[in-house]
Amino acid sequence: MFRKYKLHRKLPQPALDEPYPGVSILKPLMGMDSNLAANLETFFTMSYPLYELLFCIEEEVDPAVTVVEELIKKYPKVSAKLFKGATTVGVNPKINNMHRAFEESVYELVLVSDSGIKMKEDTLLDMVCYMTDKTGLVHQMPFTCDRNGFAATLEKIYFGTAQSRIYLVADLLRVNCHTGMSTLLRKSVLKENGGLKTFGCYLAEDFFICKYFLDKGWRTTISSQPALQNSGLCDVNSFQARLTRWAKLRVAMVPLVIIFEPLSECMVIGACAAWASSVLFQWDSLAFYLIHILLWFICDWMLLTTVQV
Repeated sequence: MFRKYKLHRKLPQPALDEPYPGVSILKPLMGMDSNLAANLETFFTMSYPLYELLFCIEEEVDPAVTVVEELIKKYPKVSAKLFKGATTVGVNPKINNMHRAFEESVYELVLVSDSGIKMKEDTLLDMVCYMTDKTGLVHQMPFTCDRNGFAATLEKIYFGTAQSRIYLVADLLRVNCHTGMSTLLRKSVLKENGGLKTFGCYLAEDFFICKYFLDKGWRTTISSQPALQNSGLCDVNSFQARLTRWAKLRVAMVPLVIIFEPLSECMVIGACAAWASSVLFQWDSLAFYLIHILLWFICDWMLLTTVQV
């Protein structure tokens, strides 16, 4: 029920006689893939009245420079600026890349959006609607666009089931489960602590940014639309490496959670429950295990179809 309440839910939009808050969108880029131009173009065609696009590219010879310049020429009515060259403020290359753009951003609301994200026309409006007076950070639950191939299907199933369960439960319990691929936040709150550069000393800057907002008493929430990852580079090895990197960060930051994490997986918790049922009630453990897996798969399918809408 919570998944249907939270995802793809239309919130009341701001009244027409009230000004929409302006949004500065930071796009850190490095290199390019076959989908980069199409992904970036969706940011130029959003149906939101007041925003600026700030593209951040570390190297002047990066091929992404040409893509950005062509889009800026194609959409001259959209306020957009290209920043070349990073400023070293810490060990985090993403923060180094975005620092100048953040400092020169015009609006109070800042959207940090990774290069592989594809936007719908109303995605930004959806995120802004969740930015209430008591909310300091709105982020999107990770998901993927429809793409061909086994690796793309594997990613979609993972983000639409296992990752979605964690994200939805964390949002319900007000637990920090923030991934910074698409995040709308209040610039003034970060400025109170020195700005974005303060988090350059962390590799997992997204976790600590969210922690900072929570420690300051601000609410954080996910918007109703998931983040549509649409990278043109999609293979099993890179996906596995990504999951491994996230697991290492969780071990370093929240080691207690990683101990209990296997109990959230289908096979492990099913085996434990089957053993317990056989000991306590003398039920057939194999039958219990198979029924558990079937019901788990049905629930995963229901969750995936809800996220996919």
